Amino acid sequence: MRTRMLAPLAVLLLLLASCGDDSGGDAIDTDGRPACDYVETGAEPAKEVSPPPPAATVDGDITATIKTSVGTLEATLDASATPCTVGNFVSLADQGYFDSTSCHRLTTFNLFVLQCGDPTASGTGGPGYTIPDELDGDEAYPAGTLAMAKTSAPDSGGSQFFVVYEDTQLPSEYTVFGTIDESSLEVVRKVAADGTVEGTADGEPKTPVEIESVTTS
Repeated sequence: MRTRMLAPLAVLLLLLASCGDDSGGDAIDTDGRPACDYVETGAEPAKEVSPPPPAATVDGDITATIKTSVGTLEATLDASATPCTVGNFVSLADQGYFDSTSCHRLTTFNLFVLQCGDPTASGTGGPGYTIPDELDGDEAYPAGTLAMAKTSAPDSGGSQFFVVYEDTQLPSEYTVFGTIDESSLEVVRKVAADGTVEGTADGEPKTPVEIESVTTS
């Protein structure tokens, strides 16, 4: 991944990007479950997967265990608030999409995030479809937040997500779908303390973070 000197916050926001197109939002199907608008982009998927069912199949709190080369991250996913996002994450995890992938981006000034979920480790890879934003306008991004990366367009997320390891100011444009626990947060902070490969404030983590597997229950 090409690294670069830190740009203003407005520019950095555009770099929290996953490959995708603009698409629609949520609706309610006849069974009273949220209908999730997963839209094919026409782009080659970074890894072959199938999109989730068009109606949400998850609810409540979902536990996710993300085993990495630097330690295990234990997460709680909020499927009640973000059923389409969590349903997509669970579907990708069940299909092994995240297995043997690298967290490709670390930011250490203004934005304090570790970004993962792209099997190509280029920052542009996705599953070949987009997922809808699930926002209420009150999103905040304190340390421990799990949120979806996207382009500047609405409803353009796919598989890339980021972990916030220190309180970060972002506009309410990135779907917050879960949190990691305190011990997991310390794992990410140790990675952040080592900085990036080229010593810039935005780039590939100097300490490699390889996702070995993701399981949910």
